Amino acid sequence: MQSVKTELLAALAAELERLWPGTGSKAAFESPRQAAHGDLACTAAMQLAKPLKANPRALGEQLKGALEAAPAFQRWVSAIELAGPGFLNIRLRPAAKQQVVREVLGEGARYGSRPARGEKMMVEFVSANPTGPLHVGHGRQAALGDAICHLFTTQGWRVHREFYYNDAGVQIDTLASSVQCRARGLKPGDAGWPEAAYNGDYIQDIADDFLARQSVRADDRQFTASGDADDLDGIRQFAVAYLRHEQDKDLQAFRLKFDEYYLESSLYDSGRVEATVQRLIDAGKTYEDGGALWLRTTDYGDDKDRVMRKQDGGYTYFVPDVAYHIGKWERGYAKAINIQGTDHHGTIARVRAGLQAVGVGIPAGYPDYVLHTMVRVVKGGEEVKISKRAGSYVTLRDLIEWTSADAVRFFLLSRKPDTEYTFDVDLAVAKNNDNPVYYVQYAHARICSVLEAWGGDVATLAGADLAPLDTPAAQALMLQLAKYPDMLSAAAQDFAPHDVSFYLRELAAAYHSYYDAERILVDDAAVKTARLALVAATAQVLHNGLAVLGVSAPARM
Repeated sequence: MQSVKTELLAALAAELERLWPGTGSKAAFESPRQAAHGDLACTAAMQLAKPLKANPRALGEQLKGALEAAPAFQRWVSAIELAGPGFLNIRLRPAAKQQVVREVLGEGARYGSRPARGEKMMVEFVSANPTGPLHVGHGRQAALGDAICHLFTTQGWRVHREFYYNDAGVQIDTLASSVQCRARGLKPGDAGWPEAAYNGDYIQDIADDFLARQSVRADDRQFTASGDADDLDGIRQFAVAYLRHEQDKDLQAFRLKFDEYYLESSLYDSGRVEATVQRLIDAGKTYEDGGALWLRTTDYGDDKDRVMRKQDGGYTYFVPDVAYHIGKWERGYAKAINIQGTDHHGTIARVRAGLQAVGVGIPAGYPDYVLHTMVRVVKGGEEVKISKRAGSYVTLRDLIEWTSADAVRFFLLSRKPDTEYTFDVDLAVAKNNDNPVYYVQYAHARICSVLEAWGGDVATLAGADLAPLDTPAAQALMLQLAKYPDMLSAAAQDFAPHDVSFYLRELAAAYHSYYDAERILVDDAAVKTARLALVAATAQVLHNGLAVLGVSAPARM
């Protein structure tokens, strides 16, 4: 139906321009708030009333008459109704709605996607420091980041997935000292156990493997342990490689792979941090006060200026972030999106201020940020707060093992990122319609079962005569299929993969309603073939949408 909408939109723009020169850009369709009002709505008359100093209903009447005479509207539209102060409600002919079936079957996995636009973008997400297992918050970030990557891929972007982490600093020092204490036989609660140490059982696992002189390999590094408990630097390198390996296993269980791992230490080793600070000084955007170097972030909307270099000569944490994002821009990423927890909210203004102050042509809103809240986990009606393995929180691997990667992804993408979310483990494993991922996957499996019972070649359905698809149930399902491309575009623009999960539930509901209303494998060959084409198209769109979320589309359940 995209081709029909495109044809009608062009006709609408032409008629607007003919009636009121200069107004063709106002051509747009909306979805009526109530299905009973029609299939498309046009509010152009109401928008033009004020600039044209005319009555909106009179403009609507004039536009209605012009559209009714337009060939495209005569071909695809059964009725145009004037409502209220100037709304035009448009009812499509069955043949117009049926076009979506041909589009879906013809385009397959590409349905809903736009052509390549020749631009590349980076999505940075998860970015967990290697100090412990990935927790459920990292899981929400992983689901969000991967789905946003898929969304922008459908819109023609070349997407690069990047994982940024701190492989040095205080947290890594704490990790190394914690492992060293375990290697020396200390444990939490013993005299001499550091108050700031990490207490999870995974620290003992690292110490045991270090003493056993094991080798560990991660996607971005490998290291062999010396087995010497006094070798603190060796313990540090082994622990980082060990936990990066553990994180890789979590990500593999989540079916997620990154294109690049970027180390914070490289920003210092390469001189990027020093060079960035010097650029800001040369640009006149810094000043010294109280022995510290300050950045004039208030010049760019921040509520106060920020310290860049402390009295002891160390840099505050946003300085390497500025250097890192200059590097993103210089690597050719016209668009960059960071997926982070809401605790990073204060970072946004100062990073963007630094990028503006350095004066290298980076746009004011660069990078984009998607902030997410943490996740509560409920199991057996009670909140689960700790994991034996991690010591203080539920891990992503716990959640996957209790449910499935599909359930974790779908559930964590079922709400806006900045809203609180409670993950109900019992619901995630339930095999009923209350479980949203089961409900959607079951719709796909149900269609596959019908197609298997039919036994024909799905490819032959692309040429089916679709005229029998003129019933209300069939038309409602086709209209739902037709919403998919615009939904994808809007979801990408708003960084809103939860819109995809909402859409899939609505599409599954439309299919289940259709299945209950009309038998598919009927005796009439023409009717059967048309209905098979419709449900095959529905299965394809369910498959496409689930793929955006990184969720499988099973043929059997």
